[in-house]
Amino acid sequence: MNLYESRRRAEHRAPAIIALLIALALYVALPSTFYPPLRYGVAGVGVILLVPLLLLNPSRLHRETRWSKYLSSGQAFLLAAANLVALVQLIFQLVASHPENGPRLLLAALQVWLTSIIAFSLVYWELDRGGPVTRRHADRRDLPHADFRFPQDEDHDAIREVAVGSSEKSGWVASYFDYFYFSLTNSMAFSPTDTMPLTTRAKALMALESASGFVLLGLVIARAVSLLK
Repeated sequence: MNLYESRRRAEHRAPAIIALLIALALYVALPSTFYPPLRYGVAGVGVILLVPLLLLNPSRLHRETRWSKYLSSGQAFLLAAANLVALVQLIFQLVASHPENGPRLLLAALQVWLTSIIAFSLVYWELDRGGPVTRRHADRRDLPHADFRFPQDEDHDAIREVAVGSSEKSGWVASYFDYFYFSLTNSMAFSPTDTMPLTTRAKALMALESASGFVLLGLVIARAVSLLK
């Protein structure tokens, strides 16, 4: 096996598809007060966009065209934008609803939060260094500028057992789960953890995710406290 064989092995698309379907299911399952036409419309579009992408790459992400890149990126951004709309609706309902609606809204808050984590992870996955196909198949010198810096990108001069897994020595490239983990920690810590944003768009997306998570957490805690009274 040569140095970059593992990097050039196409990424399996199953993790991202499973995450997308879970997010769409959570979004559709929101209470009926969250404008059903929008929820079902977004879910329908998300599933429809998935069909040509699966036909192009049924299992592993070997190929990419301009239209497939637009479809996959648009799918991620659509879910993220629609969930932000749901977040705004949730904020109004948490502030104005009656106490008896509390448990239902707290469950809806969990759904919105989980959907946000998945949606932003898909956005990060699609944007960073040209997306999953480019990251795996382009030479490093031809990759677009990185949006995020992972620990593996700077571990080449660490002790041997750490350096052996670095990007430079092993050809390591981030997969979907790395972006999911990053999105999860960003949403929980409200700040960069082990992965750092490098570009303005990356910082803006992280700020949006952190801010929405912070607002959601604050309102949920306040609502939960009110239910205990």
